[in-house]
Amino acid sequence: MKKFNRKKISIITLISVFIGVTSNAYSAETIDASLPKSQVKSVQKEEQHKGDEHKSEEGHDEHSDHSETKEHDEHDEHREHNETKGHDGETEDKGHTESEEGITLSPEKMSIANIIVESILPKIHFNTVYAPGEIKVNGYKSYVVSPRTESVIIKRHAILGEHVNKGQNLVTLFSEAMAQAQADYLIASTEWQRVKSLGKQTISESRLLNAETTFNASYGRLFAFGLTDDAIKTISKSNTTSFGQYSLTAQRAGIVLSDDFSQGQRVAAGDEIMLLADENDLWVEAKVAASKKLNLSINSPAIVNLDGQDYKAKVIQEAHTIDPITRTRIVRLSVTNKDDNLHSGMFVKVNFQFETDTQVMAVPEDALIRGADGDWTVFVEDHPGEFNAIEVELGQTFGDYREIIGLNSGSRVVTKGAFFVASEIAKGGFDPHNH
Repeated sequence: MKKFNRKKISIITLISVFIGVTSNAYSAETIDASLPKSQVKSVQKEEQHKGDEHKSEEGHDEHSDHSETKEHDEHDEHREHNETKGHDGETEDKGHTESEEGITLSPEKMSIANIIVESILPKIHFNTVYAPGEIKVNGYKSYVVSPRTESVIIKRHAILGEHVNKGQNLVTLFSEAMAQAQADYLIASTEWQRVKSLGKQTISESRLLNAETTFNASYGRLFAFGLTDDAIKTISKSNTTSFGQYSLTAQRAGIVLSDDFSQGQRVAAGDEIMLLADENDLWVEAKVAASKKLNLSINSPAIVNLDGQDYKAKVIQEAHTIDPITRTRIVRLSVTNKDDNLHSGMFVKVNFQFETDTQVMAVPEDALIRGADGDWTVFVEDHPGEFNAIEVELGQTFGDYREIIGLNSGSRVVTKGAFFVASEIAKGGFDPHNH
């Protein structure tokens, strides 16, 4: 019975093996028959790969450790090679060389970039307070040309913008009152000359005094009408046809700033015909906020700026009332107009200046550069062409200059072209703070 069971088990085992082999062959044949050749090869490679993976799992750990060690050694060797090359190699850019301390620029490159280096020393600077201003005619050196009696303008002798000399004829007018005054003067002058020639022996003292008084009164009336002494003396019997005509002359040398009239126009006494002014010395009226307290005194310095050009000025007057329209107070300054660039009516910037109590070091605003950490720096030249970035603290503002703290007196600082130096350092990968 036992023998029979063993034979039965052996037969069953053989049948199972046969069925498995037959099944695998059938599967392979089915795959070969149903798939294209390219896909069949792919499947076969996949199965072969799985087998290879299984075989290599046991030796994987040992191989991996060996590979990582080798890779790490190669990386260290490569890094050391690069570092050695970076220290020993020469920079390709011939314009500058870089180091851990700073950057060196060649004289040619500095000239092209227009880099300016100056020694910074402590000195007195000026705090500035800004106020808008307007150019005005100097009221003490200007003259309004106007008739002193109602007249008609006959002819002009000067035009707008013309420079006239003292005593030069400006305009000729006609007036009925002037004609009567000239006639009265001619009569009084003739009588006075006759009486004076007769003397006290023939003429009573009262009549002599009356003739003299009448003459002086007629002369004074003509002078009050604007006639000069020379013009009055020319009045005679030979020119009675021109009675009523008279000319107004320039009482001072200057520029004709206005001539708002037409020939034939009737003007009243006191009407402005022309305005003469000496533009060599002008006024600037600065409008200062009422709340702004300025300790100004006569002759306090100020800078008047027009289109980027500065003019020195000084305070001459300060109003103590507030303008009801602008709510500002007027500070009047005097400015010399040597180049004739300033004219009445122009708007300018006024910067009042106040001296610092002590000497301070300051550089132009363009010399300041933000560092990588946000601090302000300047570039100092330790040796010709070699620049280092030095951190500084900022103080007061003096117009286009800024006080700096933390720099030695006499340091040679890049005052123009600092941005170019910073760019060159950035291109070389240099950190100004060695961070």
